[in-house]
Amino acid sequence: MNNCYRIIDANINRASEGLRVLEDHFRFIETASGLNRSLRELRHSVRDALKHLDRILISSRESSDDTGLEISQSAGNDRKTSEKEFVAANFKRVQEAVRSIEENLNLCSLYGEAKVFERIRFRVYTIEKEALGAVKKILPEGIYGITAEEFSNGRTNVEVAKEMLKAGIKIIQYREKEERKTRKEMLEECREIRKLTREHGAVFIVNDFLDIAILCGADGIHCGQDDLPVKEIRELAPYLMIGISTHSPYQAQKAVEDGADYIGVGPIFSTKTKKNVCDAVGLEYLEFAVRNINIPFVAIGGIKDHNISEVVKRGAKTIALVTEIVGAENIKEKIKILNNKLEDR
Repeated sequence: MNNCYRIIDANINRASEGLRVLEDHFRFIETASGLNRSLRELRHSVRDALKHLDRILISSRESSDDTGLEISQSAGNDRKTSEKEFVAANFKRVQEAVRSIEENLNLCSLYGEAKVFERIRFRVYTIEKEALGAVKKILPEGIYGITAEEFSNGRTNVEVAKEMLKAGIKIIQYREKEERKTRKEMLEECREIRKLTREHGAVFIVNDFLDIAILCGADGIHCGQDDLPVKEIRELAPYLMIGISTHSPYQAQKAVEDGADYIGVGPIFSTKTKKNVCDAVGLEYLEFAVRNINIPFVAIGGIKDHNISEVVKRGAKTIALVTEIVGAENIKEKIKILNNKLEDR
């Protein structure tokens, strides 16, 4: 049973280290005192639960002969491209370690101690949900890229996303219609684009389909006025950035009150890229958003090369263009031209 104690000892250290990383993050970066306190109490619980076994656990330790060190040194860097991934990875580390402790305590016939770690494990799950919901969700400034395969001159959504990312776009929204593709096809595409956005350090948003956003590991979900409410989305996926399309000051203010992370403001100009879209709201609503909305927003709808300067002059910092980019013969060159106009503000 000595090896079981060795496993328990290694995983106590692993769980404690993961909790300490999270504790420091929510103390110095996110500054969430309640989470910081909960994580500190949890770390002490992990350390104190087997205090009476300290002698046997320490005597079973053989760090110099641990083959895991060699494997870790030869492995590539485990890159985290976002704060959310950083937090999620450390919670996963803690959960796996606590489960290993629990199972090995059962193997050592220490059933009472195993039950303690079972309770700790479920406490970790609860705190993880709160922590991921507290992670700041930031909408990048600049061009907000949106896929639209039917306007892409024969190119796939993945091909267009790849070109946009190569041109330096830092946020991609996957937009597709159910009458064009099955959910399975959309999920496969989203997984490919999710991989590409990670490689380029870009934010990935899925339009409308919460299940696909969750399954592909997207950073966020964008919904319309008739889709799932913000509070329900937050309950199901607290770690997702939530964007809401708005077409009036009332809708914008309600989205803010409901807890949206950002809003879409538009359509600024007339657009035909979406069916059943409302009439253009004009530059007046954009001006209202600039003056009154205290969360990030993206200007959207009918924005082209010839009118983007008007949107920039009104104070928009994040601007979505659809057909102007996906339908361009040279996407990279088109984005370069548009970025020059954004920089003129």
